[in-house]
Amino acid sequence: MADTPPLARLTDVTRRFGEVTALDHVSLDIAPGSIVGLLGPNGAGKSTLLSLLDGTRRPTTGTVELFGRAPGDPRARQRLGCTPQETGLPDTLRVGEVLDFVAAHFDDAADRTTIAAEFGLDPLLRMQTGALSGGQKRRLAVALAFIGNPRLVLLDEPTTGLDVEARHTLWDALRRQHERGATIVVTSHYLEEIEALAERVIVIGRGRVLADDDLAGVLGRVGLRCVTLDGVDAAVVERMDGVVRIDVDGRGLTAWVRDSDAFVRSLVASAAPFDGLAVRRASLEEAFTTLTADDERMSA
Repeated sequence: MADTPPLARLTDVTRRFGEVTALDHVSLDIAPGSIVGLLGPNGAGKSTLLSLLDGTRRPTTGTVELFGRAPGDPRARQRLGCTPQETGLPDTLRVGEVLDFVAAHFDDAADRTTIAAEFGLDPLLRMQTGALSGGQKRRLAVALAFIGNPRLVLLDEPTTGLDVEARHTLWDALRRQHERGATIVVTSHYLEEIEALAERVIVIGRGRVLADDDLAGVLGRVGLRCVTLDGVDAAVVERMDGVVRIDVDGRGLTAWVRDSDAFVRSLVASAAPFDGLAVRRASLEEAFTTLTADDERMSA
């Protein structure tokens, strides 16, 4: 509903670390009920943005609100769950004890048995965390973000260190938590993860918001088509209008173009030999690369 207040809000936020500007006049709302994918290259400001929302850092200028309060307010943090990139776990505590300890900090904690089952921790409950593998520790860290039965969850690279099967299992758990009412903000270097999970995508580059739309909108904003073909001279393709960039490798030539129909017509009109032509829409990874590359060119 239009009158529903956002769970979190950044208003004209800048965050500097000495001479480095990590976030540059960023404004955005996190509305209830969605999974938000936060994308950007290393150093773009993703982790800084989450740290402002969870209250571990303060903005240099601008304002940050969490449930209408300052992020450091304990009343706001009661409804927040988060998993940073690096999570320290006490080696001698058992997994079940860690879940119980964190749950005790919340007034309306989730059932430990339910959370353990949801994230595949049942066989690990009596193990000391120091004996867990890196992937098992990561699953526990993400489960801890949900033990307080939060309304808003911030996940910074949640599947780092997990194999493909474990990542897909975690995706399923996140979807189920979302269906139960959790709003989730997730950063990831696995762009297929954002494609699989996110309903809204925010792309950050050089500390600024480059795009903020649903997944289809981000792809549509870039407006690229990917054309692959063999047996063609790269110099011929480079001269054609609407070609954003080309890659040539052992499998042939790939061109990213604004208008694939116009490109194919120009290619045929050039009488240049080619074979194996295929056209598809740009993936999220290609859209992301193009958005950040365009921003770097404009800022150069």
